[in-house]
Amino acid sequence: MIENLILPIVAVILSLVFVCSLYFKIKKTKPGTEKMQEVALAIQQGAKTFLKREFKTMAIVFVLAAIVLWVLNKSFVPPLLFLSGAIVSSFAGFVGMMNATTANVRTANQARKSFSQSFKTAMQGGEVMGFLVVGLGLLGVLVFYVIFKDPNLLINYAFGASFVALFMRVGGGIFTKSADIGADLVGKTELNIPEDDPRNPAVIADNVGDNVGDTAGMGADLFESYVSSIIAAMVIGIMLIGEKGVILPILLASLGILSSLFGGMFIRVSKKSEKEEFVQQTEKVRRAMERGIIIANITMIILSFLVIWFLFDTLNLFWVVLLGLIAGFVIGKTTEYYTSEKRKPTQEIARATQTGTPNVILEGLIVGMKSTVLPVLAVAITVVLAYYLGGLYGIALASVGMLGVLGINLSTDCYGPIADNAAGIAEMAKLEPEVRQKVEALDAVGNSTAATGKGFAIGAAALAALSWLATYSQQSGLDTIDLLNPKVLAGIFIGAVLPFLFSAMAIKGVNQGALEIVKEVRRQFKEKKGLLEGKEKPDYKRCIDIATKDALREMVYPAVMVVIIPIIIGVILGKAAVAGMLVGALSSGFLLALLMANSGAAWDNAKKYIEAGNLGGKGSPQHKSAVVGDTIGDPFKDTAGPSLNILIKLISVVSLIALPLFI
Repeated sequence: MIENLILPIVAVILSLVFVCSLYFKIKKTKPGTEKMQEVALAIQQGAKTFLKREFKTMAIVFVLAAIVLWVLNKSFVPPLLFLSGAIVSSFAGFVGMMNATTANVRTANQARKSFSQSFKTAMQGGEVMGFLVVGLGLLGVLVFYVIFKDPNLLINYAFGASFVALFMRVGGGIFTKSADIGADLVGKTELNIPEDDPRNPAVIADNVGDNVGDTAGMGADLFESYVSSIIAAMVIGIMLIGEKGVILPILLASLGILSSLFGGMFIRVSKKSEKEEFVQQTEKVRRAMERGIIIANITMIILSFLVIWFLFDTLNLFWVVLLGLIAGFVIGKTTEYYTSEKRKPTQEIARATQTGTPNVILEGLIVGMKSTVLPVLAVAITVVLAYYLGGLYGIALASVGMLGVLGINLSTDCYGPIADNAAGIAEMAKLEPEVRQKVEALDAVGNSTAATGKGFAIGAAALAALSWLATYSQQSGLDTIDLLNPKVLAGIFIGAVLPFLFSAMAIKGVNQGALEIVKEVRRQFKEKKGLLEGKEKPDYKRCIDIATKDALREMVYPAVMVVIIPIIIGVILGKAAVAGMLVGALSSGFLLALLMANSGAAWDNAKKYIEAGNLGGKGSPQHKSAVVGDTIGDPFKDTAGPSLNILIKLISVVSLIALPLFI
């Protein structure tokens, strides 16, 4: 068996060595002026404080969950694997986030010298997170498979990763959007001061939120999808094919790492871009990223073809992997079309500001609803063809295919918060206008990659959840589900309502936090008479503390709901009802996540389109209407929408682990 794992071991080692080299390379880069370092330190300390307090809260829940697993299994192995998954995922999120808070100020400082070097630093910061996730994710799967030789036990490892992802996504999402909305409502709409203005007491909390939500949260989300897709394919593979069915997902994941490393070599911007205009610079960065991703995908396709042909002497499973890659590409491109400020849908939202805020809200919802069609068709076609070519194993393998080049996809996504923070630091440190233009060009591309990354993450979650559904059907012995069975119908309806209830809880958490932040920001501007003139310093820590307490308090309720409801349904209505619940939650959760993520991103980019000087520009009535749309879209795209990724996967894993209680 070990000889079949040599390539995965090599891929893991290369990935982690690459991460270490980038981490220390970034640390050696100069951080800039004293003021830049002061702002960056405040962001880093705020992010570190939040995560440490979040981990303490999570630790209590994890210990309780581990005890329950021990009681259910009468063995220390499941709780050990559960805690291992939780610890590895937490470690990846913490290191990736701390690196992001190191890279942000260095990205801003590099822009004082060179646009290409500034982009390189931001991209390297994103690559640390991207390759740390795939390297550690595959390492955990390899180690525990070699030790226990039972893919079914690895479900507990995925459970630990899922639990972490839920807390990181929900907690980080509530924090970041509470701070963002609070800062915008007072700063932009009431006082007409710019975004990232150092006079705004919530501005540091806003930048902290980019790291805990969009870096640590996204990393944990895709770490969980990555290991879930691999483990689900392994579990089905050992039942239907044998050892080759277990080895293939691991080999494909390792090929994805190697392909991503190769593709990353081509993400470069030439020195000719130094003196170009804003639009040309953003286009150069966008093309560089697309070039790297395309090369990584082509490499993955070629290597997958060779490995599958060698193992199986047939290409059926290769076509399945290719279907997964194509589905991911379609979802990413669809998201880009509906959310980019260069495209018609987002520009129509911007034009709606000329007739008032209600039209902005309606147009944004229209865009979000339309954006669900192509991704759903892509997943539907993939599922049908994958099943035709490879049965249930084919569906699971398609999920592995979609996440094949996760290393480079996640790198370009985590680049976004670093560039965003760099733009904020440049603004707060009052750097030269030409420097701010460079980092704003990087940030403009980061907005697109963040939106595309969220769409990709949702698609990956849907296929990963389908993989778990296929695994559940195998483990429970349910070859078919009777839709006329009243218990199954009840399960479908209960599952369908879960994403709505979950989203309501998450958005309520953001709303509560934002109200507290608004009160605090207003209080400081009222009591500190010299604050608006820049003669007094705001109390940044107070806003960070408010956002932290609110996020940690509000994240517990959705987490408990996700774990308890599948068990209640299974105990009362049986295993077939649980299958119905999984179908209902996946169907409504996938659509609702796409709607919220894409509406939110489109509202955000419509605002940025106006801020670029179109339709009246900053401070105009149109801009204020766009800010309201963006404010509504913030918890849509950065809290509730992405958190649904975890919901539709975690309830499947909980259902699998609790299956003995339903029979």
